[in-house]
Amino acid sequence: LNAASGRAPRQHVRFLPAPGDSGDTGLVAVRVPVLADHPLVRGPRFRRLKIGAGHRLDVKASGVFVLGIGHGNKLLTDLYDCHLTRVYTVGGLFGKATDDFSDTGKLVEKTTFDHITREKLERILAVIQGTNHKALLMYSNIDMKTQEAYELAVKGLIRPMGKSPPIITGIRCLQFAPPEFQLEVHCLHETQQYLRKIVHEIGLELKSSAVCTQVRRTRDGVFTLDDALLRTQWNLQSIQQAIWDCQLKVKTELEKTL
Repeated sequence: LNAASGRAPRQHVRFLPAPGDSGDTGLVAVRVPVLADHPLVRGPRFRRLKIGAGHRLDVKASGVFVLGIGHGNKLLTDLYDCHLTRVYTVGGLFGKATDDFSDTGKLVEKTTFDHITREKLERILAVIQGTNHKALLMYSNIDMKTQEAYELAVKGLIRPMGKSPPIITGIRCLQFAPPEFQLEVHCLHETQQYLRKIVHEIGLELKSSAVCTQVRRTRDGVFTLDDALLRTQWNLQSIQQAIWDCQLKVKTELEKTL
């Protein structure tokens, strides 16, 4: 940032002495640069940048991770107050259980899984979604018989606008190839460890056990994988372009929700 070309120094008017036609010295108004704007006087334009983290990812998770720079830190707070949905791809493995619900944890149990079918799995997912849908309506504090509730439902804005337990707004099976399976989870106020525990509980409901092999966030509110920068793109030009590309949709979402 400091190496990039900055704005031209400000100009101000100074009355400088100049010889007249008759040999007398007079004053002439001229514009000269403001020395206080000179790089050698003011020093580096940026000495520090405040960077804030959005909804965090733990060390075993990956995917979309939103950061705010400068004024973006206030926008992070505003986006947090919108309570937007996040989407994860969660991988699971039937047949074993660990102490931390992940495939890298300490093994505590091995079970059979031959009896599990995709239909049985989807039945359990439907029960989870139905239970969480009731919790969503309860914590949203909206009378579902009102016109306001109808209008919010049409816009997809029914969600808790305050603190609540983790809520799954949608869950479906993407792949099923026993012992492995993959889920897509839409949720609010979650942690990645909570999602791993959900995989464990699904295994128990199916009279077996399961561990989580992957948690990958594919969307965080208005930000998707298409907006994310790979590690090889962590440079000034790519970051500036990402900020410019996201400005409009962040502004639109804040106006719609807040």
